[in-house]
Amino acid sequence: MEKGINCCFSAMMTNSYTFVITSIAAFIVMRVLYVIYWSGKPLCTKPAKPFSTLIVLGSGGHTAEMLNLLSVLNTDRFAPRFYIAAATDNMSLQKARLFENSLIDKTGVVENAQFMQIYRSREVGQSYLTSVGTTLIAITHALWLMIKIRPQVIICNGPGTCVPLCVIAFLFKVVGIRWSSTFYVESIARVKRLSLSGLLLYQLRMADQFFVQWPQLQKKYPRAHHVGCLM
Repeated sequence: MEKGINCCFSAMMTNSYTFVITSIAAFIVMRVLYVIYWSGKPLCTKPAKPFSTLIVLGSGGHTAEMLNLLSVLNTDRFAPRFYIAAATDNMSLQKARLFENSLIDKTGVVENAQFMQIYRSREVGQSYLTSVGTTLIAITHALWLMIKIRPQVIICNGPGTCVPLCVIAFLFKVVGIRWSSTFYVESIARVKRLSLSGLLLYQLRMADQFFVQWPQLQKKYPRAHHVGCLM
């Protein structure tokens, strides 16, 4: 008798745990689908205040393209601006500072721009085995920066440093911490296929708006928007 009661109790507890886990999993899936559906759609029609903006810089041509893009934007609508570059990339932040100084010279208005560095997940030539540890460090650092900044807009164009930041921004949407709009502009150097960063964000649907600069890319990736050459 007692053994039968214990078996029934154990079965009930197992069924309860299964129900709870299934319910949680179903809620998470529904929340992710909700975020994917509403990403990229306007949340309101009322005039908004300037958007706090995170700008991810990459070495070499990535930074040059990004600054060209920023030069045609109404920067008054994207403020304050937070520039992030890899910890080993000092040149990009110097260029960003020069760009911000040029804005001050034109408008006479001192904008609230901040410049930050982030650990890289993997350096060029680094082995995949050792990159596991550096990737964990980079993700932790990215999480700390995103909690600190909590941007409303993220603009990036391909450097690998943007991936953990965009992933965390997407997770923030899912758990309701912050709804950030991510705009990804693929590099002009990508003519026939996306970069690894772009492919990840495209396939995982983590970019609210995805732009390419070549028409053949838009045909291959139909959810992308062709905007022509920005250089």
